[in-house]
Amino acid sequence: MIGRIPITDISPVVDCGQWPAKAVAGETFEVSATVFREGHDAVAAGVVLTAPDGQRGRLRRMRELAPGTDRWGLQVCLPAEGDWLYRVEAWSDPISTWLHDAEIKIPRGMDTDLMCEEGARLFERAAKAVRPADCPNGTPKNGQQKSSQSSTGSRKPQNGNGESACGHRAALLSVSATLRDEELDPRARLSIAQLPETLALLDAHPFRELVTRSKSHKVRVDRRRALYGSWYEFFPRSEGAVVNELGISKSGNFQTATKRLPAIAKMGFDVVYLPPIHPIGTTYRKGRNNTLSPEPDEPGSPWAIGSEDGGHDAVHPDLGTLEDFDEFVGRTRELGMEIAIDFALQCSPDHPWVKEHPEWFTIRADGTIAYAENPPKKYQDIYPINFDGDPEGIYNEVRRVLRHWMAHGVRIFRVDNPHTKPVAFWERMLADIHTSDPDVIFLSEAFTRPAMMRTLAKAGFHQSYTYYTWKNSKSDVETYLSELSHETSAYLRPNLFVNTPDILHDYLQQGGIPAFKIRAVLAAVASPSWGVYSGYELAENVPVRPGSEEYLDSEKYQYKPRDWVTAEREGRSLAPFITHLNLFRRAHPALQELRNLRFHRVDQPDIVCLSKRLPGAYDTATRRHGLGDVVLAVINLDPHHTHEATVDLDLPAIGLDWNSEFVVDDELSGESYRWRQSNYVRLDPHIQPAHILTVRAAPR
Repeated sequence: MIGRIPITDISPVVDCGQWPAKAVAGETFEVSATVFREGHDAVAAGVVLTAPDGQRGRLRRMRELAPGTDRWGLQVCLPAEGDWLYRVEAWSDPISTWLHDAEIKIPRGMDTDLMCEEGARLFERAAKAVRPADCPNGTPKNGQQKSSQSSTGSRKPQNGNGESACGHRAALLSVSATLRDEELDPRARLSIAQLPETLALLDAHPFRELVTRSKSHKVRVDRRRALYGSWYEFFPRSEGAVVNELGISKSGNFQTATKRLPAIAKMGFDVVYLPPIHPIGTTYRKGRNNTLSPEPDEPGSPWAIGSEDGGHDAVHPDLGTLEDFDEFVGRTRELGMEIAIDFALQCSPDHPWVKEHPEWFTIRADGTIAYAENPPKKYQDIYPINFDGDPEGIYNEVRRVLRHWMAHGVRIFRVDNPHTKPVAFWERMLADIHTSDPDVIFLSEAFTRPAMMRTLAKAGFHQSYTYYTWKNSKSDVETYLSELSHETSAYLRPNLFVNTPDILHDYLQQGGIPAFKIRAVLAAVASPSWGVYSGYELAENVPVRPGSEEYLDSEKYQYKPRDWVTAEREGRSLAPFITHLNLFRRAHPALQELRNLRFHRVDQPDIVCLSKRLPGAYDTATRRHGLGDVVLAVINLDPHHTHEATVDLDLPAIGLDWNSEFVVDDELSGESYRWRQSNYVRLDPHIQPAHILTVRAAPR
């Protein structure tokens, strides 16, 4: 049933409240609603927050987002983790209605005494409505507070900021008394109601009638890493591996991989992500470049999990022991990073589950277990799990495995192909883990249809892979990144991986070093979370065959040791460039937010301009926020050609007036420019494919 003051289209609400909206501690997001009433009387709206411990906060006023739209909003920042509630309250605002009419009538001499008397009565009622809690040092007695004469002849309420013992009520009563003071000209009497301190008092302590409340909606607030982080993926077995000229291979291990960690930390990464670290089956093992005829010393795909050495709760013997893994986790923490491990719910034919629980798999008509395939692709070394065979048994075992790795310091899981498992399974599992360990984060690797990708996010996944890899044109970039930062931001947090072991996009294959820089800049600036698969620093871009997105000599099927030191010494590494991006992200909180992304007009089809802003403190006198932290990025998406363009900035979107002049400092080149609303740019992808600009006031 509709309320007395209708409140509709509340946001953020996910599927009518079926799932909570998402935020992280310290993240800013907007609560908005459509609020209106019959006729022309003024309405107002506010938000009331309830903390996870049940403590209800004060009413916080919403602002009309655009005159005439009836859309109201408030920027909210929740400081602590847990499940918060919010509700929208709307009310009739009789003083604003009266003030609107009085400002028209009194200057024209229309009903002046009547208008002043009606205003006086409203301010009296407003004073009576002030709660004792609003008078910090006690409740005043009517008439005790006297007004003082201002230099303009009107009277000014004492303690209009409401901070004295009698401030709130006394100030309102002072306005009422002045409106009745017939010794004053009606315009002077009206002026006291128009004073900034009077309006500020009414703003902080509104006089409300016909109060209507929405139902409460949930916002789940996670730890900061659920939104922000720079991820680095590498295969421990390749670090320290030996591949000699005779083709004989020897695996690296956790001890040799630990030597790589300081370099990853130096590049500014926050999360070290490892592909599966478990024993690998030998039946139908894949060899070099995905062949079915591996050499005896070829290691196989880490995603073919399980052998006589164990399953999902075991460590591959070549990598070391569980104690070695614990030391690897500990060293990662010492360097200020976290470990994420791949959680792939599938088995090799040699996995212990195949013998112990054949009912967990799909049996074909010939009696064999069905292996994974996506025709014409075949994955003979992998058996997918049939979640309908023994749902409770599978659930309990998966939960046990997760908790096993959690007990060994893993608080982030990158889930492989979650879209091939029932959504209901994930909803239950993630809720289960959240109840006992709310700091554990799950990243959904679901390159699938939008409905499944979005629903997995709604059901509890903290982050999601995206279609970013395939969005390379200007229209695709602007449309898709706007969707991620606004349309789906209440529940889907993107992690923009620039490459993966499975995906080498044609853009990188053909674009050379400039393409690698362009994609890194765009991901690092546009999204609070982004990811890099090792080898990106070396611009590895050779496909197994033309038209394929698979790497030649893919690390999925073989060891791939790399000479990082020589590449950096010879200037062939993008590590310094990536380091600059990550350190810049850490220094600018605007880049650690998702919902503040805005695109600006550029008159050239190969250049995009985006901005991110975290406003400064709110100034009650000007009713505006300070400029705060503002980052602009102007990016040439064409890795082959230089382009020139005019960038037209939406200056109010970055906290400036339309006629402002300001200074931008380029974080890539070190140069500074004086900019206005319209600006010329020239970007050569081989020299500098992008401007990453910070904004500051121009010196006078």
